[in-house]
This record gives sequence, C-alpha cells and structure tokens, in this order.
Amino acid sequence: MNVQPIKQRFGIIGASPLLDRAVEIAAQVAPTDLSVLISGESGSGKEAMPQIVHAYSGRKHGPYIAVNCGAIPEGTIDSELFGHEKGSFTGAHEARKGYFEVANGGTIFLDEVGELPLTTQVRLLRVLETGEFIRVGSSKAQKTNVRVVAATNVQMLQAVQRGTFREDLYYRLNTVPIQVPALRERQEDIHLLFRYFAQEAATRYKAPPLVLDQEAMELLTAYRWPGNVRQLRNIVEQMSVIEKEREVDAKTLRQYLPDQSTALVALGGSNEKEGNAINERELIFKFLFDMKSDLNALKAQVQALSGGQPLPTALPVGYREEYYPTASRSPQGTVSILPKHSDDEDVDHTEVEESLSLEEKEKEMIRKALTKHRNKRKNAAEELGISERTLYRKIKEYGIP
Repeated sequence: MNVQPIKQRFGIIGASPLLDRAVEIAAQVAPTDLSVLISGESGSGKEAMPQIVHAYSGRKHGPYIAVNCGAIPEGTIDSELFGHEKGSFTGAHEARKGYFEVANGGTIFLDEVGELPLTTQVRLLRVLETGEFIRVGSSKAQKTNVRVVAATNVQMLQAVQRGTFREDLYYRLNTVPIQVPALRERQEDIHLLFRYFAQEAATRYKAPPLVLDQEAMELLTAYRWPGNVRQLRNIVEQMSVIEKEREVDAKTLRQYLPDQSTALVALGGSNEKEGNAINERELIFKFLFDMKSDLNALKAQVQALSGGQPLPTALPVGYREEYYPTASRSPQGTVSILPKHSDDEDVDHTEVEESLSLEEKEKEMIRKALTKHRNKRKNAAEELGISERTLYRKIKEYGIP
C-alpha cells in the first residue's frame, strides 16, 4: 500500500518503515468495525492514527469525538462518557447526553484509556460487547452504534497484572494493535521534522528558518528525545524565537536539550530492544540505586560512631531520624544514637537491611515528591512523570496521608 498520500493528508512527517507500517495498519483496518488500540510514548503522534481510521471508514460522514480520559476527574468521567439524568447528582440541573450518545454512528477516540477508573471500565466493556449504555442516575439502557479507537502511553499488560486495568477490556480493545514508534526509533526522520518545524516557525514569526551545522545535526540525531515529536517541536519553537543567528551550532543546540539523566522520561515506552526501554520500572530501579548509595553512607556513619567519632553534620536529619529509630534529641539539639561502650566491651554493629520492594520504593518516591512540592499533586505528578489521576490513585492505593 502506498501510504504517502495518507501521510500528506494528515500532516505526518517521516519515512521510517516503522511509521509507515503504523499508517498502513490504520488504513487497512479502517473499513472494518474492529476496535483498535494505539500504543506509543507520550508525544509520539498517536492522535493521527484514529483520524486515519475514521476518515477511511464507512463512518467518515458521522461524528468524530476525541476524549482525553486522563484529563477528566474521576467523579465526573461516567457522566461525560455516558451522560446523566436531571438530579442524578449535585449540580445536575438538567439531563445531558454523553459522548457515546453524541457520537452515535461515528467514531470515539479514547486517549489515555489506561487512566479510566475500574468502574468506568465495566461500563465501557458493556458498550463494546452489547452496544448498550446507561446514563448516570437512570435505569434505562440505551443503544449506540459507535466505533471505539483507544490509545495509551502505558504498558497495558503491566496494568492488567497490577489490577488497574481489566483484562477482558484490554483484549476487547486490542482487537487490532497499532504501535506508533518513538522518535529515537526513527532517527532518519529527526532532521526532516526539524526542518518542517523550523519552516513552520519561520512562517509564523516572519523570520528566516533555522538551519543546523553538521555537528548540531549529529547531536540532534543522537539525543534520546524522551518527549518525542512534541519535545522536538517545542525546542524548535524556542530557538526560533530566542536565537538571533539563524545557523545553529552544537553548542547553541545543547543549551536547549535537557540533560538526559534528568529529562522527563516516558513511563509507557514502546516495545524496543532490551536496554533501550525507559519506563516506570527503570525509573524505580534508578531510585533503588540512589537509595543503596544513601544506605551505604549510613553504614559508614554507624561504623564511625562505634569508634567514638561524632556524626558528621552533612548527614541529613531526616535520615538520622528515619533509619535510627532509637535516636534521641538532647535539649541542645544534638542527636544521640548509640550508647557509649567501654573499650573492653563488645560492640554490636547494626547492619541496615536494604529493601528491594518496588512497591515500597514507589511509595517512597511519591512521598518525597509530595513533600518537595508541599502536597501539590499536580506538581508532584509532573515531577514523577505520571498523570495527576494516576498519582491520586496511587495515594489512595498506598494510603499515603
């Protein structure tokens, strides 16, 4: 199949075989009524695929509605999707149609479908299996004829194993899977995208387009792009506005590329080769290694104290109190941890046991992020690289105050 006309129609830039394959599958499945699940990292361009599916289907003259499931509060998402009756809850002053009712005869795109609450997943499964839904506050089932295309940036099988996503719903949605490649998997497209965005910005700001020298081009290609196409576009926009020189060298470009060790990584990740996948588990393991370094430092402090040396003030007070539960604080503010022993008395060296529980480390990461941002969930979620809805669910799941 020649996918070039499809890419031109929907503004898809690139010639990567992985990208072409995703476009080809979307066009092939479009004439059917099968459910489609689009997977890919955040910012990789998944939103173009459901548009292709709708435009090349028999429903192309019907409604097309895109819903970001992660942006709708848990308490109102059932009402948004399935509608509600007047008086069904506080603020429901009149009956309202939901998206599944409005999109009857067309296509509904559920972005971030992995963020749906379990109760909403049950309702969605009923729509997929029987074509029926019930408004909030009603007992009457209504029919709808809607084709569902879903997208996710998380590993759905892992979500199924954790119990946060229903297995039956996963297989119902995943009738036809489409994998959108991450930008680092289509390196041949990076420079094409840069030139396209540079020309786009030049037209918008009425200035000559940016160009890269050879070294800058190599740096651009070698970068991992955790934010994918969205990140590349933002960087081009920034440079187009800020830089006076239109030729960009590697030194200038490097100022706009976040340090890859601290850059926000995508939690979902695509199915790339082992060692390249950057996902939630890798983030937790990184935290484990950081914790191990802290524990080793604490062990050294215990050994120093047993020899009669004072505790260095560089050790954070929080660690002293957390890892030495027998510590007491004197009125002068000093910390007494170990009792004094005579020279001929045996001293027991306490070994600090390291916990490798991923659940415990995840809880610790969430606590630290909340403390850092003074319990502001939005900022803490951005720090952790997850949605606010996911953070809220984790807080409830772990009972974090």
